Amino acid sequence: MARYAIGDIQGCFHTFQALLDRIGFNAQTDQLWLVGDLINRGSGSLEVLRWCYEHQDSLRVVLGNHDLHALVVMNGIVPPHRNDTLNALLQSKDRDVLFDWLRHQHLAYQCGDYLMVHAGLLPQWTAEQAMRYAGEVEAALQQDDYLHFLKHMYGNLPNHWNASLTGVDRLRVITNAMTRLRVCTLQGEMEFKFKGELPDIPEGYVPWFDVPCRASQDVQLIFGHWSALGLHQRKNLYALDTGCLWGGVLTAMNLETKQIAQVDLHPLDKSMKIKK
Repeated sequence: MARYAIGDIQGCFHTFQALLDRIGFNAQTDQLWLVGDLINRGSGSLEVLRWCYEHQDSLRVVLGNHDLHALVVMNGIVPPHRNDTLNALLQSKDRDVLFDWLRHQHLAYQCGDYLMVHAGLLPQWTAEQAMRYAGEVEAALQQDDYLHFLKHMYGNLPNHWNASLTGVDRLRVITNAMTRLRVCTLQGEMEFKFKGELPDIPEGYVPWFDVPCRASQDVQLIFGHWSALGLHQRKNLYALDTGCLWGGVLTAMNLETKQIAQVDLHPLDKSMKIKK
């Protein structure tokens, strides 16, 4: 069995299929780890989600900010954004089944030495704590009254962790860290506007993974979300969002060998490429 982690797909279905061909993925024997943002902005969100649902036994998935946004839009909590490409999915006959499957996915996933999350972890969190906190959000998403959480999910505050937080404030901090985080202060205060490259990080902030004495340094972290960072591999850290949607490439990493495979944005996905 081979295991592959794949960066943000964002609805680029044809590119995703080309990458599966490149790595020789076999749904009967292999396993895919998807770092979130499966859908939205690319033209094939419905096709991506249908493929994932059909092959769910071969997948390990964490939710990204675009996946959560789609759940909020689907439930009428907020209107679609101008650049959303969710119409085909929202109008499909099987949307309820697909969205129900989506909201039952992980916020963070750990197996052995690997921990996968869409965006990042706050520096105070050990891997064990992060998995426990992710479970709190997963429980909120999977309960019958999940709309209560979705209605209060958006917001930038609180912008730092406090173990005494309760209710929606606690869930919001956990969700923001795991699906939106790129940079923070050394004390773990999150900043959400920055999306650029490492040399352009605002003064007073550092990449979340570069905070000294980060408590999760003892596990191998796989994440996406930060397309401007690109492919970034170092000891115990693997960033796999390589900006496929923006004309970059889609990346897969073999979890056993660390070997990288990439494909360019497929011509059938290029028609929906939009500006950041």
